Amino acid sequence: MNLSLLSFRRVRNPVGLLKLMAFAMPFSFGVWMALFNNFAIEQGGLNGAHIGVLQSWREVPGFLAFGVVFLLIIIAEQRLAILSLIMLGLGTALTGWLPHFNGLLMTTMVMSVGFHYYETIKQSLALQWFSKQEAPVEFGRLISIGAASSLLAYGWVWAALRVFELPVAWVYTVGGGVTVVIALIALVMFPNYASKVSQTKKLVLRKRYSLYYALVFMGGGRRQIFVVFAALMMVQRFGFGADEVALMFLANGLLSMWLAPKIGGLVARWGEKRALTLEYMGLILVFLAYSVVEWAPLAVVLYMLDHVLFAMAIAQKTYFQKIADPADMASTAGVSFTINHIAAVVLPALMGLLWVVSPSWVFIAGAIMAAISLMLARWVPTNPANGDEWQNPFRTQSV
Repeated sequence: MNLSLLSFRRVRNPVGLLKLMAFAMPFSFGVWMALFNNFAIEQGGLNGAHIGVLQSWREVPGFLAFGVVFLLIIIAEQRLAILSLIMLGLGTALTGWLPHFNGLLMTTMVMSVGFHYYETIKQSLALQWFSKQEAPVEFGRLISIGAASSLLAYGWVWAALRVFELPVAWVYTVGGGVTVVIALIALVMFPNYASKVSQTKKLVLRKRYSLYYALVFMGGGRRQIFVVFAALMMVQRFGFGADEVALMFLANGLLSMWLAPKIGGLVARWGEKRALTLEYMGLILVFLAYSVVEWAPLAVVLYMLDHVLFAMAIAQKTYFQKIADPADMASTAGVSFTINHIAAVVLPALMGLLWVVSPSWVFIAGAIMAAISLMLARWVPTNPANGDEWQNPFRTQSV
């Protein structure tokens, strides 16, 4: 008993809370993602255009993430993060009980508000609570914890469908319920931790953050093509069932759990410029390969490589941490999520229409976005700092 209390006290701190929340979120979101395409197509009777609209709808709360700044006037960041997790869990739990387009519009919105507001606040709290030296590795550990949670979620989906043969509605209910329970534990067991620096309670747009904004904007568009259409390709082109998608996600989670802390260490050693350059060069090749792939095992490998490369976006966060005023973390987290989702709100619906014409062109568009991001990455300084936010790659030597 004493050992249990001692162990709890060691993790009952801001970093322990971040890790608990990092575990809670991916479980319900992982269940939602693993089931959604098959559920929408097989039980909802929807097509690629419908799914594109739903995915654009899912991103609307991300576009409105700047609203977090105003909510912080009346509620503490930490509590808002936990309440957002509860919304995410509830939205996921209800999804399977409303298997039609209008029902999915409703449950997707509830789930998405929770997801996006939690992600916005998590980034702000992490940038405040991690030092600049430890941030890359700690972000990697949070990703690893999230991957472990996703791993359990995908394992649950596979076992529930193949072993226990449960109805999809109950698979969703358990997935969302786990997140709600963990969020309630976080609400009850952890005290409210004060920020070291009082956060600005208004929207902040600064010219010196413009390169960060541009990187975030392009990342939003690229990620939607990966999240929506790479998974859709596995279902429509290669005929994967929900259990096979769950197994693919399971393997992906194992890889991420092992690699994410190493990627964080790589960012710390290489610096943001080199890490982002590697990420975008790899994404160009992956998206071009997606556009021509005809062999299912190769498509799975590409999906996993895609996911690993996106983990290198840690470098975006640490680049901002190094150039930013500490008081801007919360406000800029909301603003950056909104910027990220400008493209994310529009692209899935447009790309859903393009998908009907030619799936290959959707991935070629992703390669073009990755190429633009690569050009932007060359403007990141070798040693970014407040007052040294970008450098002209044509006037200084590249790294």
